[in-house]
Order: sequence, then structure tokens, then C-alpha cells
Amino acid sequence: MKLNAEGLKDRAAWEAAGYDLPRFDREAVAAATKEHPFWVHFGAGNIFKAYQANVAQNLLNKGVLNRGLIVAEGFDYEIIEKMNRPHDDYNILATLKADGTVDKTVIGSIVESLILDSENEKEYGRLKEIFAGASLQMCTFTITEKGYSLVDGRGQTLPAVEADFAAGPEKPQSYMGKVASLLYTRYQAGKYPIAMVSTDNCSHNGDKLYAAIRAFAEKWTENGKADRGFLDYVEDKDQVSFPWTMIDKITPRPDASVEEILKKDGVEGLEPVITSKNTYVAPFVNAEECEYLVVEDAFPNGRPALEEGGLLFTDRETVDKVEKMKVCTCLNPLHTALAVYGCLLGHKRICDEMKDEELVKLIRTIGYVEGLPVVVDPGVLDPKEFIDAVVQVRLPNPFMPDTPQRIATDTSQKLAIRFGETIKAYDAAADLSVDDLKLIPLVFAGWLRYLMGVDDNGNAFELSPDPLIDTVRPYVAGLKLVPGQDTEKAVAPVLKMKQIFGVDLYEVGMAGTVCGYLQELTAGAGAVRETLKKYTR
Repeated sequence: MKLNAEGLKDRAAWEAAGYDLPRFDREAVAAATKEHPFWVHFGAGNIFKAYQANVAQNLLNKGVLNRGLIVAEGFDYEIIEKMNRPHDDYNILATLKADGTVDKTVIGSIVESLILDSENEKEYGRLKEIFAGASLQMCTFTITEKGYSLVDGRGQTLPAVEADFAAGPEKPQSYMGKVASLLYTRYQAGKYPIAMVSTDNCSHNGDKLYAAIRAFAEKWTENGKADRGFLDYVEDKDQVSFPWTMIDKITPRPDASVEEILKKDGVEGLEPVITSKNTYVAPFVNAEECEYLVVEDAFPNGRPALEEGGLLFTDRETVDKVEKMKVCTCLNPLHTALAVYGCLLGHKRICDEMKDEELVKLIRTIGYVEGLPVVVDPGVLDPKEFIDAVVQVRLPNPFMPDTPQRIATDTSQKLAIRFGETIKAYDAAADLSVDDLKLIPLVFAGWLRYLMGVDDNGNAFELSPDPLIDTVRPYVAGLKLVPGQDTEKAVAPVLKMKQIFGVDLYEVGMAGTVCGYLQELTAGAGAVRETLKKYTR
């Protein structure tokens, strides 16, 4: 069984092996898409293949859509050359369910794949042709948050961006420069409206995309490289919109255990490819069953009925509320708590942590008891039901190969939003007190204990990458695994850092609690487990 157009002609063999196949005329869909494209997606990665492409397939199967997706890759061209095209743009979605079963779907909704390379006349010319067409309604993105940045870590404009600012839209080299150039093509063709929709997992993602595109429009119009009206076009939300979205679906890199399942079914050619840019790609993706995509309904050229595929369309304010619900209460704080204590207790998988009685009690209390009283309720999703899915379905999923070590990355950048907002809400509420928070400060103490780089058995472990490691680790360098040490003297300066915790822990009255917990956590080998048992009873 080969994953390409020829191999899929033997539908009976695939279906006998348990695969759900496309139930639409793909050749007719491809022809209609070529003539009247309506949706281009930038970023040919796993989340797109597992989510947006699957939504489109379901709608094609239902007859809600009669045209498919066009995907363009602007970071790693080898994804298209070595994965999409050899498989005729088909891929397999393995949905890893919490009950231990796997749903296997051959995704055929992607009917054209292109390389976002301004030096390649054929590829870039086709993209220009697509953007010049009035039928194009939306352009979506999954290129990671850093994909929208025009500056380096020091805040200086990237050389490629600087060069593009000066040279104009003819042959830009930077990712955002190329997207802005295509938008300029659309402006020149007839000032056709379009929605530019970031679906990357970052707050106010539409604003990040808008800021990048507007920067190019401004520079090009200032230096005479583009029509003066182009900036007006980009700034007119009735012409070009940049909706906010909130996406949530765990899609780890293709896992070897899933590859073995598909091989046993008789599927050939599943070998992954590691590109020269170190991208790990395979003809299949594996993902959890839960998924959420909430979208600001701002589409000046109309849109398909994607709500029939499970997407939630609402206003900008509600998207923001959903983001805060997830990030500040219902998912991300629980993830961070598991990451910190998982590393200290030697866990290697998140799903295994969900068999750890103390850790389950820890995150249940943080979510249900401490978080829900001040949760931002968006109305379109119920916060308690969201936590229910996280605790009962998502985190315990034995198939999801996610690790506490991965999630522990950049913890110093996460604490302020994941816990600081809850602390602020308690501090501001007339009927609540910061003193009511018992386990959020235990996470803070756990992170400080984690920074020692010594697990609960007294063995050294490697800390996950974090931009503030060199700043904060010296404060715990003198701490030992001994009882009764003065932890406050060591970490007091850290507890005042609002950039880490979102608040000055002394000002809100939490510093003493954190220091007391840290003293207990460092009392000796096994103290982490004993402290968790004590406070999660």
C-alpha cells in the first residue's frame, strides 16, 4: 500500500486495513481549486496537516466544500520537495485517542503544494497568480511565533528584512517580505479583499502578522517601491483583515511507535526525512483527538462554512477571553506544574505523571479550586468542561509522547501569565485573598527547587533551555539538600522580579509561603515527594 495517487486506487486494501479515505472526487476538486483558489495556507507542518487539512477534508466529504487547500512552505523547501510531492500531497493522520485506539485517516484535501521562493519563477509566479485572483478569500498561517518577527534577539532589524525594505516587493528574501509582496500583487490586481489569518499558538497572533505586513507596506510606500495606496489597503480592515485566533491541539512530531502501527498495516514508504534545516517530517502525523480553533469572524471577502467543521467563530473580545481561559487557568498552568515536578521526580512522559496521585491532586487543585473562581469565562467554551477534558482525556492519553522536560523549556517566561494573572485577580477581589492560594506558590517553590538541577533522589539532571537561567540560577547555587536552611536569604531577590511572576511576591504577601515550601522541598532526598504528599492531601 503506497501513499500516493496510484497506490490509493486500491481503496479496498486501505479500507480493509481500517483507513478512512477521502470520499470526494479529488481530481475534480483539484481542477476547481486551480481555477478558483479560495484558501492558501503558509506552513506545511504537522499542526496544519492534523487540523486545518482534516477540517477541510471532512467538509469536502460532506459536500460543504468543493475546492481544496493550497499549501505553501517558506522556511524549509525540502518539506514540499521530499514529502508532499512524492506522496502527491497525501498524508496520513493518526488520531491517538485516550482509550488506546488509533483512528487512521488518509488526508487528501491538500491539492497543490508550492515553495515560497521569490527566486523560483515557476513557484512564485503561481503564488502571484493565486493572490491576483478575486476568488481567494483567506490566507492562513502556522509558521510559529518567531516567523512574524522582523528583528533579532537584540531588537535589531534582521539583515534580510532590512534588504527587503530597501529593495521593494520584486524579489524579497525574508518570509514576511515575500508574503507582503504577494499581498501587493493582490492590491495591484484589483485591491481585492482578503483575510490574513494567523493560527499560530501565540496571544493576539493577528496583531503580530499585521505589524509585520504593515512594516513592509510602510517602508515600500515611503521609499517609492510601492504605490502609496498599498499602505491604505493594508490598514483598511474592510479590505485586509488580520483576525485573532486561539488554537489548541497537541501534535507532537511523528512518533516511531505510530510508524510501526502503519507499517504493520502494510503501508510502504513511511520513512521520515530530516531536512538540511533539521526539520523532521514524515508521510504521517500523530495528534490528540481534542482540538479547538476559535476565530475572530472578520473575513472581508467572505469565507466557507468552517463552523460545520467544528471551528468557533466569534468576536475579537471573545477570542481574547478564550486565550486567557486556556493560558491562565485551564491548561497551561497545569502543564507547567507537571513539567516542574515531573523533572524533579524523574518522570519522562506527561501521561505517566497522570498516574501519580500527588501530581494529579496538585493540578486538580490548581485548576478547579484555585483557578476557576477567577477564570475568564468566554461563553463559547465552558471553563470547567475544558479542564475536565484536559485532566480526564488529554493529559492521561498514553499515546501522546510529550515530556515534562520539553514543557519545562522557558519556564521563566511562562510563570507570569500562567499564574500571575490568577494572583492579581485574587488580590483585586473583595471576597478572595491571596492567602487562599496554597498550591500555586508550591509551583513557584518547585521551580526554584528545579533550578538547583538536582532531582528528588539527589541526582543531577540537565535543565531545559531558558533565557533567564544564568540570571536566576546563581540565587539557588548555595542551596543544599539539608533541613532548616535559610531559603529566603538566598532567593528573596528573585521573588521580587515581576517580570518572572507577574507580581512582586512580597507585595502580594506570597513570598513567605514560597520560601517556607522551598525550605521543605530542600530538606533532603525524598523531600519533594514528602512535601507534595503533605500539601495535596
